[in-house]
Amino acid sequence: MKIRRIRVYQVDLPLHEVTYKWSGGKSVTVFDSTVVAVEADDGMVGWGESCPLGPAYLPSYASGVRAGLAELGPQLIGENPLELDRLNRFMDARLKGHPYVKSPIDVACWDLLGQFSGLPICTLMGGRYGEDFHLYRAISQESPEEMAAKVSGYRDEGYRRFQLKVGGDPDVDIARIHAVRNALQPTDRLVADANTGWTQHEAVRVARGVRDLDVYIEQPCVTYEECLAVRRQTSHPFVLDENIDNVEMLMRGRSDLAMDVVNLKISKFGGLTKIKQARDLCVMMGIAMTLEDTWGGDIVTAAIAHLAHSTPTDLLFTSTDFNSYVSVSIADGAPQRVHGRMAASLSPGLGVKPKMDVLGKPVAVYE
Repeated sequence: MKIRRIRVYQVDLPLHEVTYKWSGGKSVTVFDSTVVAVEADDGMVGWGESCPLGPAYLPSYASGVRAGLAELGPQLIGENPLELDRLNRFMDARLKGHPYVKSPIDVACWDLLGQFSGLPICTLMGGRYGEDFHLYRAISQESPEEMAAKVSGYRDEGYRRFQLKVGGDPDVDIARIHAVRNALQPTDRLVADANTGWTQHEAVRVARGVRDLDVYIEQPCVTYEECLAVRRQTSHPFVLDENIDNVEMLMRGRSDLAMDVVNLKISKFGGLTKIKQARDLCVMMGIAMTLEDTWGGDIVTAAIAHLAHSTPTDLLFTSTDFNSYVSVSIADGAPQRVHGRMAASLSPGLGVKPKMDVLGKPVAVYE
């Protein structure tokens, strides 16, 4: 099998809640997502999607996906999409860095591999654990009272795990965490995710201000060293996210005992091939994981579901359903949340069928 053509689409994904806010005053109202179709010479088509969380979150941005594909796409014509490790080495040799550009290509090739073999991706990634898996709900940064009210509403919908967007004024963040924890049941899990928003001394102060609460602290500061210093001064379970973007950093975090949970994002690693390597390493080391992506619609959500559902249940801390946050559906067959839980498709590959009337005409074609 050879890659014959690559089509690139751009689609806007507005939010149901209008605005999503996190640390440092950052916010998004409409996500700019790039959808990629990889066509094989036998007529099969695999699909992938990459959707950065704005240009100020990670070293990635929406139009950068399409600019990178303009550089990389033409070089992939004639390559075998089923040889995933080789293809990733080929992409890395042709374009240094920019994993978020390579991610939709890699996911689309996994989709092709699943269709070719007649198996869902989660089976190819190791097997399906359980009937479904837990989801978390991210709570956009608002006042303590508003965030507590939103948590209560989402709890009524079945969610039992929540990621609270903090990383602002430490006094307000302490109040936010207290208000939300008081709105939950003892068995509910709460993560206070600062998204690098605190300085080191602020993070330590917040941790002390919530010392008696059952809460996880996630990525309090910008640098790994700052996060490690905070980790060593708190008894709260600790999550690292933005600093863990390759296997080397994962191993360093393990060696330093820097985290109890790690957040792995598909596009941050460059696709399913490399995140599977990191996931399997975490399983070997006994590190629990949140498995997700930066953002996206139905295609990203399908990829997340296959990754999460093929992860041992005791080490899957949680995952997410981005297609429930946005008001535009771009594919049929994508997994949907049911009472705060989700399951990967049983169909071959990703199990999705893109809605061509929503995607419209491609913004680029390489052949």
